[in-house]
Amino acid sequence: MTSRFLITGGSGYIGSHMALALMDAGHHAVLLDNLSNSSIRVLDRLRQLHPNGFEFVQADIRDDRLEEVFRRHPVDGVIHFAGLKSVGESRIQPLRYFDHNIAGTLRLLRAMDGAGVRRIVFSSSATVYEATQPSPLAETAALGTSTPYGHSKLACEDMLRSLQAADPRWQVAILRYFNPVGAHPSGLIGEAPQGLPSNLMPMLTQVASGRYPHLSVFGNDYPTPDGTGIRDYIHVMDLAEGHLAALAHLAEHARHLTLNLGTGHGTSVRELIDTFARVTGRDIPVRIADRRPGDIAVSFADPSLAWKQLRWKATRNLETMCADAWRWQSLNPEGYGG
Repeated sequence: MTSRFLITGGSGYIGSHMALALMDAGHHAVLLDNLSNSSIRVLDRLRQLHPNGFEFVQADIRDDRLEEVFRRHPVDGVIHFAGLKSVGESRIQPLRYFDHNIAGTLRLLRAMDGAGVRRIVFSSSATVYEATQPSPLAETAALGTSTPYGHSKLACEDMLRSLQAADPRWQVAILRYFNPVGAHPSGLIGEAPQGLPSNLMPMLTQVASGRYPHLSVFGNDYPTPDGTGIRDYIHVMDLAEGHLAALAHLAEHARHLTLNLGTGHGTSVRELIDTFARVTGRDIPVRIADRRPGDIAVSFADPSLAWKQLRWKATRNLETMCADAWRWQSLNPEGYGG
């Protein structure tokens, strides 16, 4: 059965891939974005793949006219990506992060409630887990964070859990991401950060394309086999398909879900660089830099609960992640501006 879903942050990196996954599954997408960290040109790319499968609304989730958006664009549920996401930036501008991420989510929930739309999938993060917790991280691991970004995600999780417990009409899925990478295999959409990338994969692809002279690796003295940090990298399309599975499960079974979305496999920074170089044939100059504050040695998911409850698991391997990211970069050297 065809459904309509509002995607906040719908023209962003994950939101645009989510839109494609929804449309591929036969659903209709309403994309809402203020375009503060994305490009309007994403829409033209989406139309090349699905000419009639979505609508776009330029708005901020903190806008007073959010209720009007729900009146004009009736939907069956919301997939909530909109927010700020840089751990480092959140240390410098904590109030801005609390405003966008916490106040924005509260504003969205009020508008949803007023429209009688009470199904939501929330974009959370592995940063909500205490840094001392050993990997693989299960959903039962202790929660705690030292950054304003992490606090904002945890505060939204708590708000959603409390809301659903107080009002059982709500259906809530909280999905904790690990490290989304890659791009749609068409090469039409991908990750296009504004300015210097803060994540590893887009920086890696831009070094490979010659935009930057070298890749900085922050620390090579961690207690790991090669000294570099270990993370759980998940293809963005696997991530989007996990949201589809969560939406289907909410519709048929559950009122509340909290699940990890990851591969369950840890990959070191050095391993990712070497895999990317092998897959693409590109030389990647590397310089070792000091560790960044707050970085931990190892973080990867235990995704077994997602398989048990949703019958979802990540299927794309590291080679595919690298190949798809490089295809996007090669075809779009200036991102959506080229």
